[in-house]
Amino acid sequence: MPPADPSAEPSPGTSAATGRDRWVDQVLGRLDLELQIGQLMTQVVYGAEATTPDDRNLARHGVATPAEVVARYALGGVIYFAWSDNCGDPTQVSALSAGLQEAAAAAPSRLPLDLSIDQETGRVTRIGAPATVFPGAMALGAAGSPELTARTYTAVGRELAAMGITTDDAPVADVNVDPSNPVIGTRSFGADPARVAEHVRAAIEGLHAGGVGAAAKHFPGHGDTDTDSHTALPVVTHRLEEWRRIDAPPFAAAVAAGVDVVMTAHLAFPALDPSGDPATLSRPILTGLLRDELGFDGVVSTDSLGMAGVRTRYPDGEIAVRALEAGVDQLLMSADQAAASAAVLEAVRTGRLTEDRIAASVRRLLAMKYDRGLAGARRLPHPAVIGAADHRALADEVADAAVTVLHGDPVLPTTGTAWVLGPDAGALAALLREAGRPARAAEPGGTGPATGDAVVLVAGSDPVEPVLLDRVLDPARRTPVVAVVTGNPQQAVRLADADAMLLGYSATDVALAALVRVLTGVRTPTGRVPLRLDLTTGRKPGADDPDRTDDAGGQSERMNAAPED
Repeated sequence: MPPADPSAEPSPGTSAATGRDRWVDQVLGRLDLELQIGQLMTQVVYGAEATTPDDRNLARHGVATPAEVVARYALGGVIYFAWSDNCGDPTQVSALSAGLQEAAAAAPSRLPLDLSIDQETGRVTRIGAPATVFPGAMALGAAGSPELTARTYTAVGRELAAMGITTDDAPVADVNVDPSNPVIGTRSFGADPARVAEHVRAAIEGLHAGGVGAAAKHFPGHGDTDTDSHTALPVVTHRLEEWRRIDAPPFAAAVAAGVDVVMTAHLAFPALDPSGDPATLSRPILTGLLRDELGFDGVVSTDSLGMAGVRTRYPDGEIAVRALEAGVDQLLMSADQAAASAAVLEAVRTGRLTEDRIAASVRRLLAMKYDRGLAGARRLPHPAVIGAADHRALADEVADAAVTVLHGDPVLPTTGTAWVLGPDAGALAALLREAGRPARAAEPGGTGPATGDAVVLVAGSDPVEPVLLDRVLDPARRTPVVAVVTGNPQQAVRLADADAMLLGYSATDVALAALVRVLTGVRTPTGRVPLRLDLTTGRKPGADDPDRTDDAGGQSERMNAAPED
């Protein structure tokens, strides 16, 4: 056996012989090296049922059923996705969770699984209705109430716990200082570090109150990038002092809140580590900053190791070893699980990694499982909490509190027809009709608005087509246009010539319904955009309507902007 690694971090809670420590020691004592390595691995499995074969499991893992995947690698965890057919209705998810835990109990390690999911709310919601679907983090940032954030994530946690899920890979702790960020956007609470930190702490406390663990992501901060780490390796150019001022505060708040997991980012951060390696593989970042400077002693997890941002330099097995050398505890979704497991085992056998180093990570993972009630019979909330009436009412409350008017009067005329264009046009038009307003979704080549009508131009996650913008926002138009942004607020810059503009931050049903309540004059919007937007860059020459900077409520885009960093 290699000598003890002097840099191996101590296990949590070693100062007292607590029940958790005794359980961790007992379990660790019966796990051989290969089973310990299995505990470091969280993987995706394909299928809606634990014991039903799926050819995708065969192609990726060499065995047919999710239960067999768990047994083959002695996995410590499984992560759920809709694209892997894990996230149907709540009854199916609950049965899958129970089946996977049965498989884990029968596997050689005889240890329960950490069952995780990205139920961030809003744009990243894996389990939809009849579970409660909430607007996203930026909607909560616009609402401006950490107390509302805590209540939201408590509801999310209760529903996930009722489905047997143990960890929500949320909240996003990134400070979205680049409003055009393609991967974070509305997943962030906003652009002000202090305010984001408040919401991050509230979200973690809410998830814990709901009965699941929380994972703050993406360390050391993914908010100032214009590159998606799913497809390439982004580079963040903040200096060290900028990182401490902008990116670090939400993660420091997460640590103070007792977050269970910090998830890494696949991005290069030259001021923090000049090697050019992604943060996921960086010991100066994960050990030097996260462990030593911020004092985090919980589980460090990678983001998916199948993403291009982490696979630019090394093969899959080497990625796994380097991540552990950097300070990672949990290896998420290795693209080649067999290669990752074998490489870690070989690294221990050759002395590159020590058994003490592996055991330090296993201790953290076991301690997290103990804290989630997995050492015994975990008590789950009653299934009736899933989609409960009070949760649905809470989602409406969030959506209403988030809607923001940037300028103009967004209330549609009481006469004439509202012509709705863009993504979700059909759904928004239907909601307007339900509210008693004549409305129709405009069709390409069809008839257009007449005198007395109005246009509602919807902008979602994708940019509005320039041809459509030129036609609808022609300065010579005679039909009033209300722009409604349901995706990244940065879309508002290209829509600045609309007569009025609303931000909903989400295309969820509850967010669309909240927008309709404003469009029909039922509610007055109170949200404040948690980003800095310069609408002047999107105006056409000659657009000099004074109402384009000060809205009917006297709130300009400058007043709605987040403070200077």
